[in-house]
Amino acid sequence: MRRLPPLAAVRAFEAAARNESFTAAAAELGLTQAAVSYQVKALEERLGAPLFVRERGRARLTPLGHRLLPTLSQAFDSIEAAFTTQREEDESLLTITTTHTFANTWLAWRLGAFQMAHPELAVRMSTSNDIVDLKAGDADIAIRAGPGHWPGLETHKLFESQFTPMASPECLAAEERKLGRKLQPSDMPTAHIINPGDDWWQQWFCDNGVAPDEKALRRPGIRLDNQANEGHAAMAGQGFALLTPFLWQGDVAAGRLVVPFPESISARGWAYWLVLPPERRMVPKVKRFREWLLAVMEEARQPALSDAAMEI
Repeated sequence: MRRLPPLAAVRAFEAAARNESFTAAAAELGLTQAAVSYQVKALEERLGAPLFVRERGRARLTPLGHRLLPTLSQAFDSIEAAFTTQREEDESLLTITTTHTFANTWLAWRLGAFQMAHPELAVRMSTSNDIVDLKAGDADIAIRAGPGHWPGLETHKLFESQFTPMASPECLAAEERKLGRKLQPSDMPTAHIINPGDDWWQQWFCDNGVAPDEKALRRPGIRLDNQANEGHAAMAGQGFALLTPFLWQGDVAAGRLVVPFPESISARGWAYWLVLPPERRMVPKVKRFREWLLAVMEEARQPALSDAAMEI
């Protein structure tokens, strides 16, 4: 027989402790502030020790409260996950959120294969550069670019975020005809650049020992809001764009894009990551997608590794 305090009291304490506010806990639980305070007081009386130091506008935890909160929060997360896995409606739809660039250059080309392998599962891809609250259920899983430090979330590195100039073969040929020789990194400041004001151009110039032409970089030009649009503009012959080689392998292989300086690649200092709440990692639909994506990503990285080995 379990000797547990009343679950309602424990739930009220966990919400108040996590929010550091009885008022916020009451709003979350759909109770009055007085009801939350009553439940917490009942739990304190059962324990024979205070859990909070009451302050104006804030409920500060005592040492005992600090010890209890992580375990209780994890327990509620586990209870929530247990019910979620049994919820048929939830299990029938997988919602993925990712950036416009990753969706349009990589994931949209492959996501159909995952859905065909799991015909019982509907897949919805939401493209946005805004960060969503995975803990709140805004999406099941996210693919994001960044440093990889998102507190309370599980992360899996997919690939490093690198960049180098790319253009259509026709654009490169026209630039070299104008120069009368092979294009060099030092020629790029005066070439037709897409998004010339992008700070990453400054970094690429610095990494390659090129003095940027400030006047040229301030000239009017095409300015687009994400790399996917920049890549398509480059394929249309509108100039040189800074693109991530991994994301544009297919277009390079098909001859729609060329990489004039394959040895001159800069790094942003971050990567693309698969991100999910750890308590949902074993939810069947999340587990299936996680395993599929990591396997497909590993396979996709192999051509880049083979090319690097050949160059060495």
